[in-house]
Amino acid sequence: MREIVILGSTGSIGLQALEIVAANPGKFKVVGLASGSKNLQLLLSQAEKFNVPIVGTTADTSAIKDGIAGVHVIDGATAAAQIASLPCDVVLNGINGSIGLEPTLAALAAGNLVALANKESLVAGGDLVMAYGRDRIIPVDSEHSALYQCMLAGKLSDVKKVILTASGGPFKDRSDLSTVTIAEALTHPTWTMGNVVTINSATLVNKGLEIIEAHYLFNLPYEKIEAVVHPQSVIHSMVEFKDGSTLAQASPPNMKGPIGYALGFPDRTSDLMVAIDWKAKHEWSFEPINNEKFPAIDLARRCGDLGGGTTAIFNAANEVAVAAFLEGRIKFTAIVDSIETVLQKIGAGAPIKLRDLKDVSAIENDARRVARETLGV
Repeated sequence: MREIVILGSTGSIGLQALEIVAANPGKFKVVGLASGSKNLQLLLSQAEKFNVPIVGTTADTSAIKDGIAGVHVIDGATAAAQIASLPCDVVLNGINGSIGLEPTLAALAAGNLVALANKESLVAGGDLVMAYGRDRIIPVDSEHSALYQCMLAGKLSDVKKVILTASGGPFKDRSDLSTVTIAEALTHPTWTMGNVVTINSATLVNKGLEIIEAHYLFNLPYEKIEAVVHPQSVIHSMVEFKDGSTLAQASPPNMKGPIGYALGFPDRTSDLMVAIDWKAKHEWSFEPINNEKFPAIDLARRCGDLGGGTTAIFNAANEVAVAAFLEGRIKFTAIVDSIETVLQKIGAGAPIKLRDLKDVSAIENDARRVARETLGV
């Protein structure tokens, strides 16, 4: 029986993870859950259904402690970090945003294996996370899960480059992005995800974040990390080796695959999704990313090359801009434009080396302040 902790249990990743647990009662046992303050009733029902002994929430404890008999409740800003520190086999971090960095570090400090869906942990604090060792993290992002699986076939020294795939988002073939609506940006052609990740996919900021993530996860220089558009979202990433061979991981666009792989590693879990029908006819296409229309990827690469606190600025500025767009306060095109403006204003002053979580918080707070000033929100 594999004991697991799920952070962000009421979000998209957490909900799918719990579906996997429910379908495999003899394989997984949930020993801790953590969520934000917006879905208390759902957290309550999850704790009851899965007989979870301890939960954490950013909401006031008094709002839920009377609702779960025999369950210990932790509240406050550090609740997720405390839950992440529980002794277990694996902590799934499905929290969205850089707020997930502290729980990632707490889980690693406690000696837990981390199934990492929170890419912002690496974008904002990659050096801090990797100080605990790459063998302590199993990636959950579909692209990085694919790379992880493909790389098991060879040595890192044999890797010539890796290729992340991108669906291209809902605006791959749209020339004018100035009039994009919130509803249009939230309509992803292949994946069902949370609102923030869906917007990041529409701007292709998400692919920029994933390039930075791949750099840290696999210890690869940025020039060895490429990205291409693959609209069908079946090939999730590829690894090209120095002998000219390329390995690709293929599966339906379903996050239960990489979630289940990380939770059960090194064992696989049966029937996570319906496999590809290889007897049917398939057409898969690949094309370069239009960097002029989607400048976020080149911007992320530049931040990655600079290193230090620059990637934390990139991420924090994006979080402010995406929130403003979802509130209807800025245009879609202002998201990436504002990130670049923030970097121009404070990027040169970013520290080259991050010492601790306080350094990251200070950088992010500064970036968010400048982003709000830039956007007038």
